[in-house]
Amino acid sequence: MTDDWQFDVPTIGTKHLPPDSRYMEALSSQGYGFETAIADLVDNSIDAGARDVVIHFLRDEDRLVSLLVIDDGKGMTEEELDVAMTVGGRRGYDPQSLGMFGTGLKSASLSHAAAVTVVSKTRRTRAVGRRWLMERAVSGYQCDIVAGDYAQSLIDRYSGRPITWQGTVIRWDGVKDFPRHGGGGQTNRYLLRTINRLGLQLGLYLHRFLARDDFNITIAVEDVNTGTEYMNFGVEPLDPFAYPVSGHPDHPRRFTVDCPSIPRMSLEAHIWPAKSTLDGFKAVGTGLDRQGFYFYRNSRLVQAGGWNNFRQPEQHLALARVAVDLPSDTADVFRLTVKKEGVEVSPEFISALEGAVDSEGRRFPGYVAEADAVYRDSRKRASTTRRAVIGPGKGFDPALRETIEDELPLLPGEEPISVRWQKLDNSVFFEIDREERTIVLNQHYRTALLGGRRGGLNDAPTVKALVYLLLHQVFEKEYSGSREKDNLQLWQSVLVAAARVELERMGDDD
Repeated sequence: MTDDWQFDVPTIGTKHLPPDSRYMEALSSQGYGFETAIADLVDNSIDAGARDVVIHFLRDEDRLVSLLVIDDGKGMTEEELDVAMTVGGRRGYDPQSLGMFGTGLKSASLSHAAAVTVVSKTRRTRAVGRRWLMERAVSGYQCDIVAGDYAQSLIDRYSGRPITWQGTVIRWDGVKDFPRHGGGGQTNRYLLRTINRLGLQLGLYLHRFLARDDFNITIAVEDVNTGTEYMNFGVEPLDPFAYPVSGHPDHPRRFTVDCPSIPRMSLEAHIWPAKSTLDGFKAVGTGLDRQGFYFYRNSRLVQAGGWNNFRQPEQHLALARVAVDLPSDTADVFRLTVKKEGVEVSPEFISALEGAVDSEGRRFPGYVAEADAVYRDSRKRASTTRRAVIGPGKGFDPALRETIEDELPLLPGEEPISVRWQKLDNSVFFEIDREERTIVLNQHYRTALLGGRRGGLNDAPTVKALVYLLLHQVFEKEYSGSREKDNLQLWQSVLVAAARVELERMGDDD
């Protein structure tokens, strides 16, 4: 049988097989997160040479109607716009461009909107526009031509803020994530939550651009009827390496990595100071998420944390972060995901890390051990002044659990304390289930404490943190003494009174 094997597959010709129109549905189902999709659009603005980008939420009183991304970049001619709106259409990317695959604008937009309109103008050409309407796209790739007078009016609407002579406007309509019920209160809560996450995402992944004097991103909210601007603020850079003092005197250190398939490259290894409360350290993800490699492509962060099979993440490495600038020619050693939020690395890179050395001949695995030692040493110092406790478990947000475990030594071999909501008598705020090692919170007060937001397993982190700090010692004893019982009664009374005030205020808001 081995004699029959052919190493090259024989062919007898070719056949043209264009994509089915339903490919548009697949294109819009790639799992783009909302913040990731917006970041992809801003990448296009940066490639266009924009100095100012505005992300504009438009509302009609209580209802959100559209989302726009506007820039003062070089704009596009009609021919260039057609290429940009073509599925799989690819312009000639500069080696320093952030764009790569020719799908970001379409897939990012149609993942979150029923329609995406792009209007653009260069210094020498008139305003032109195209619109993808999802229901028309899936029936045969029919892209609408936007009326010229409307295209110009949209450019004029943003004249001076930020468009001057040229620029591009991307408009999303039928945004799937926008709230459809709940009135102005629900809309306000959505905006606050979404804009906070969006600011963090853009601040982190584009922090090198935002640190420049010639580039700004603004997020604003406007009422389309009154012109009232509810919110307008600039996105701040969120540098994951911006600690004031290193956690180890010998760091950061630069290591040289030799991969046979690509030119020699370097990486910069950092150790954060223990127990930092800076946004650059704490704002995004948990300690397990944030440690590891931070890959950059053309100054744009494309992966924020993770060890990429070099090793498993663990709490003791929470302070370790490694900046890696990807080479222009990656030769399949590194493969960037379409959404630009992760990098796949080959075994060649992982193997090369073992032999990576700094200028003094110290190897990269030694850096990992040093980061581990700094973390462990900080825990030892803390444990001399703080009593060991039973840790938090199910129902507490992972970031909250991580902080408690960082601040307090844990009693070994103990089942963690869980927290859950349950229907209780309205005269109590909580109950203690010693057998199940669970704090039970009164479901009656949940909606008010969440401010009308939808609940989840790890909701109300502030309330749960305070309740944990009050009650964790109760589980360390078999019974409560008279003083402890009096404290429990006191806390019940105060918390019930506070929760009832929240309920009343919620009724007033309605």
